[in-house]
Amino acid sequence: MELLPAEGTQIAKKHGFRSLKVVNVDMEQVLGEQPLGVVYGRLENRLSYYVRCNSKPKMRAALSLAVKAGSVLEEEDERGVAHIVEHLAFSATSNYTNHDIIKFLESIGAEFGACQNAVTSADETVYELFVPVDKPELLSQAISILAEFSTEVQVSKDDLEKERGAVMEEYRGNRNATGRMQDAHWVLMMEGSKYAERLPIGLEKVIRTVSPETVKRFYRKWYHLHNMAVIAVGDFPDTKSVVELIKDHFGQKNSATDQPFLPMFPVPSHQEPRFSCFTESEAAGSAVMISYKMPVNELKTVKDYKEMLTESMFFHALNQRLFKLSRRKDPPFFSCSTTADDLVRPVKAYIMSASCKERGTLEALESMLIEVARVRLHGFSEREVSVVRALLMSEIESAYLERDQMQSTSLRDECLQHFLCNEPIIGIEYEAQLQKTILPQISALEVSKYSEKLRTSCSCVVKTIEPRTFATIVELKNVVLKINAIEEEKSISPWDDEHIPEEIVNAKPNPGNIVQQFEYQSIGATELILSNGMRVCYKCTNFLDDQVLFTGFSYGGLSELPESEYFSCSMGSTIAGEIGVFGYKPSVLMDMLAGKRVEVGTKLGAYMRTFSGDCSPSDLETALQLVYQLFTTKVTPGEEEVKIVMQMAEEAVHAQERDPYTAFANRVKELNYGDSYFFKPIRISDLQSVDPIKACEYFNDCFKDPSTFTVVIVGHIDPTIALPLVLQYLGGIPKPPEPILHFDRDKLKGLPFKFPTTRIREVVHSPMVEAQCSVQLCFPVELKNGTMVEEIHYVGFLSKFLETKMMQVLRFKLGQIYSAGVSVFLGGNKHSRTGDIRGDISINFSCDPEISSKLVDLALDEILHLQEEGPSDQDVSTILELEQRAHENGLQENYHWLDRILCSYQSRIYSGNVGATFEIQDEARSRVRISLTQLTLQSALQRILPYPCKKQYTVVILMPQTSRLNLLRSFFQSTRSRYHSDVKVSIVPVFILAGIAGLTVFAISLWRYSRRT
Repeated sequence: MELLPAEGTQIAKKHGFRSLKVVNVDMEQVLGEQPLGVVYGRLENRLSYYVRCNSKPKMRAALSLAVKAGSVLEEEDERGVAHIVEHLAFSATSNYTNHDIIKFLESIGAEFGACQNAVTSADETVYELFVPVDKPELLSQAISILAEFSTEVQVSKDDLEKERGAVMEEYRGNRNATGRMQDAHWVLMMEGSKYAERLPIGLEKVIRTVSPETVKRFYRKWYHLHNMAVIAVGDFPDTKSVVELIKDHFGQKNSATDQPFLPMFPVPSHQEPRFSCFTESEAAGSAVMISYKMPVNELKTVKDYKEMLTESMFFHALNQRLFKLSRRKDPPFFSCSTTADDLVRPVKAYIMSASCKERGTLEALESMLIEVARVRLHGFSEREVSVVRALLMSEIESAYLERDQMQSTSLRDECLQHFLCNEPIIGIEYEAQLQKTILPQISALEVSKYSEKLRTSCSCVVKTIEPRTFATIVELKNVVLKINAIEEEKSISPWDDEHIPEEIVNAKPNPGNIVQQFEYQSIGATELILSNGMRVCYKCTNFLDDQVLFTGFSYGGLSELPESEYFSCSMGSTIAGEIGVFGYKPSVLMDMLAGKRVEVGTKLGAYMRTFSGDCSPSDLETALQLVYQLFTTKVTPGEEEVKIVMQMAEEAVHAQERDPYTAFANRVKELNYGDSYFFKPIRISDLQSVDPIKACEYFNDCFKDPSTFTVVIVGHIDPTIALPLVLQYLGGIPKPPEPILHFDRDKLKGLPFKFPTTRIREVVHSPMVEAQCSVQLCFPVELKNGTMVEEIHYVGFLSKFLETKMMQVLRFKLGQIYSAGVSVFLGGNKHSRTGDIRGDISINFSCDPEISSKLVDLALDEILHLQEEGPSDQDVSTILELEQRAHENGLQENYHWLDRILCSYQSRIYSGNVGATFEIQDEARSRVRISLTQLTLQSALQRILPYPCKKQYTVVILMPQTSRLNLLRSFFQSTRSRYHSDVKVSIVPVFILAGIAGLTVFAISLWRYSRRT
């Protein structure tokens, strides 16, 4: 057997990090003011620029224009204008009109979509482009677009009117439960500052009525070149030529006004804590948030860097305690974590957040405060800190190993932080040296002292979120006073930690052996058949030096179960995961894996059971040990673990019932897939019928027989090291004497689902706090067995084409939506190698409820027009370019190769040779690309979708449920308009008004009651 040792092995690289010398650091030493590895400077017009060469991914560039102008600079009549300017920039500039910028981006295969190309915050606006640079003119044009954004944005009345609808839809989409809670928390945190009244989305009134002159005024005043930076990081031949392009496109630009003074807006501190009980009827559950505000730390010296590391260690150590607490008997919360967040330019916050059971917010708050007080009184143990130290050392080691393989977008973001926040760029080599030097010097006492910053006298804000009001502000205050008193009395006991075993596998298994080996040179993969029947395929790559991915699958899943057992067994993965599928409780395993970069998870699907992992090459043994433990551990349900899982599941079901989108999603599934139990929503009665013993037994059987599994491993593997581990931990999994869950893929039990044969349009009315509207337009798809390989690719092209056209028509032409998505569902089909494949293509968007039906009709009209008249040459070239660029990016990623090899094994044309299957699929893609023209794409539209499209589809529209009060108001308005001009019957409205008055009182009572219940 030929083994292929990698050039410059991972062990050598690992030693490279471990041989890094610690440095003698002066704590007052200033970190580099000039960004390392970056060409940085200013043009004569004061614009800053950053340019860096980076080859990951190949022939791509990540570009940005950063502007130090956000919503906090707006005047009262401008609230929302900073965000509107961002939208208008892509609409029209001096040299680009009618969304030509978007057409250009799509024509070169650069994606454009919601939240992908620009973001407006309180303090800044950032425009981002990710473009191919395999042709010199593409980079030049992309930089020219950023230059247009800097000074040439046009604000015509027509462009503004067209963009209002998109901005309004973004505003409306933000007015759901999550958005309302975030907005309320922002206002509470920023109270007393201008930030509190300057949410970036703005005010509805301003969005609907702001004049072009007001928008122009803001743009000309604040978009000043002195407050901007252009950033270019990518696969360039040199930096000099890119700097010249920046000078060419930006050098002649001049700001419209004199440089404005950028004011600072302080956020007042406060000693007394603030309290809020926020009731949100659509909330996903009950939660508690404790925030501690403080000035943003400057990162200038080595001492500052040490403080940053100490802070990080504190959060990791506290989070580990909180996680363990959430897994104890009768936990006070389901989950809890702490983090630091830079809120606005002058202020950051330490934020503790917990999710808990209904009526459990006071208990959760008490527990959160007690744990912080416990750290103040007793500190963290040396063992806890050593675990965290190992974790951070592992993270910087991984970054160091992949220092030459960082994504250009990550390096671009570093430059953004340097410009916007003055964060130094010191290079990963020096940062690794610093951490290796400083981390061992940070003591448990230093880490523990950070708990002093989490006192309720430190600008603290305490907030509860509940679907129904249970906690009161008085009760929150009493909890804080109670814990402060307990801490003063020092009556909080030290932390009691669990025993942590040393080894994951106590007795190493006897290795298996290789029965057969196959080389697939076309895809650079090797396949092994092990003595226990497991099939293992591995592919060595050099995309990332610290990544190995793997997935194992076996046919036969939940579809094989009778309805009476389905729901219990579907909970198997959740219940077993809480108990510990690798032989140890999750809270114990967390500490056992400290300092290792390894994750392994499981999934039970309709037709397959899978396990997947992601690890460092040096931790591959640990990852494979976890897989061995998965197959050899018998999970037995414990009362406490089951209780926790069922409580969380019940809260999730209640949350779904409160969510207005649940009824919508359920009706979509019911219409398109029928009344099968597999697609039915989960109800409380289902949870009450769960048999935890049956659930765990089924889970144990799912991962018991290695002979039914195929495992694909992709990443930076040295076979001389990896193969002995594969033989020991995968080959060493014992094969049971009798097959367990052994299924023929051609005889799997299919899910019963059938798309309606006619047109169906339904409106689902759901109670909402604020009006939301979602639309799903769905078409059946049927792919014939004989042409399946090509048809799958046609479906991919069609979905991207339809998404592009929906955006062009509904967003850019009509300005009535913010974004549109097109999704393909073929997952209901069993993995048989015979028979046709059925599924659906769905178009989704949100919009103004008043025009939802009209937009559906326009979407159908557009699709029918494309079926009858065909797409344009530009349409075809655009989707070919988008697909090609995505494909090129994928070829440089381990995830892409893992997925492609798995798809080859699971393909219906697979007959034992995965390399041949891969080639057939690749050739099919090439054939489709070569053959794709206006005519063939038009033919695919007619062949794959119903033709004409209006003969068979389903439309479900989510609409707000009209309250009884609104119905009465509309009745009153119609009555008034009917009678106000007729003097002879003027007495009639009096009697009607009297009747309505009584009905209105009753309606209001019902409305209030429905809100309470």
